[in-house]
Amino acid sequence: MTKIDIVSGFLGAGKTTLIKKLLKEALAESKVVLIENEFGEIGIDGGFLKEAGIEIKEMNSGCICCSLVGDFGASMREVLDTYAPERILIEPSGVGKLSDVMKAVQDAMADRDVELNSAVAVVDACKCRMYIKNFGEFFINQIEHAGTVILSRTDKLSEEKLTACVEMIREHNARAVIITTPWDVLEGEAILETIEGAKDLEAELMKEVMAHHEQHHHDHGPDCACGCHEHHHEEHDHEHHHHHHDGHDHGHHHHDEHDHEHHHDGHEHGHHHHDGHDHEHHHHADEVFTSWGMETPAVYSREEIEHILAELDREEIYGMVLRAKGMVPSAVGGWIYFDYVPEESNIRSGKPDVTGKFCVIGSQLKEDKLAELFRR
Repeated sequence: MTKIDIVSGFLGAGKTTLIKKLLKEALAESKVVLIENEFGEIGIDGGFLKEAGIEIKEMNSGCICCSLVGDFGASMREVLDTYAPERILIEPSGVGKLSDVMKAVQDAMADRDVELNSAVAVVDACKCRMYIKNFGEFFINQIEHAGTVILSRTDKLSEEKLTACVEMIREHNARAVIITTPWDVLEGEAILETIEGAKDLEAELMKEVMAHHEQHHHDHGPDCACGCHEHHHEEHDHEHHHHHHDGHDHGHHHHDEHDHEHHHDGHEHGHHHHDGHDHEHHHHADEVFTSWGMETPAVYSREEIEHILAELDREEIYGMVLRAKGMVPSAVGGWIYFDYVPEESNIRSGKPDVTGKFCVIGSQLKEDKLAELFRR
């Protein structure tokens, strides 16, 4: 099966630079075809990619969304039949609507063994406000339909202006992952993993907590007197409990026997996970783990992270925190990573991630207090 990835972005946002980085650092061992679709008569960015050995099918008669689907389909079939690529990257014109490009791909490839793998919007963080104001129809369409929004030139902005840019994007897309880390400190593989949704901090931690919980029950048995089978929090309506913080947060109910996915909204997110086992054997029906998390471009000092981790032991304020993990830019350069379990924590240096993020797993988490604790 051939994966198709659409890398959209307004004129001058940095699409070609991003594609070059992905080809060099993440897709060098893959058989890739790039389809460029310049607005105008001649494709201007094909040269360096041809020199790199990448085959290009240029379509210079106008943007994909303005072309006949039949013409586009013929070009796509030619690419598939001629090169049998593992992946096709489509770089649409900067003035095309992402929704139209996605539909053109889906319609043209309905009878072929291909997958629309991702839709990306590259956004110049310095011009975000101006583009939304002056080119709303096209610019906002790209943001609305992207699974990942990749901000360029974030190193040119203050933390306050970068946060404002993220908030503007969130007004039009509450689901997409937003990459805020400057590209020159990010590995192309990390960007591609994020685009493909391979890194899910919450799912990773939830699986770990569930495994520990199950092992605890297995070791102790249903007749254990340690109290591990009792649920100590009485007042909690698990069937109708949703979280709202400033209109940005969302609460979801997941049963772990289902394959589920969620999207970070760039602010806080709270999820409820029922463990999906037969409660009559050894679980009470209302036993549940909750997750809370946030994404942020803010920088933190080691001292701030140490304070946050020490505070998490205070169950009366934050709820019962069973596990926490995060990675954020450091105030002195580099990145700070941390892991937390009750009364024990680890802080270390790590490689840059696509954006700062925190995730907390526990029971009866008090999300408003956690939000206050983690925000700078």
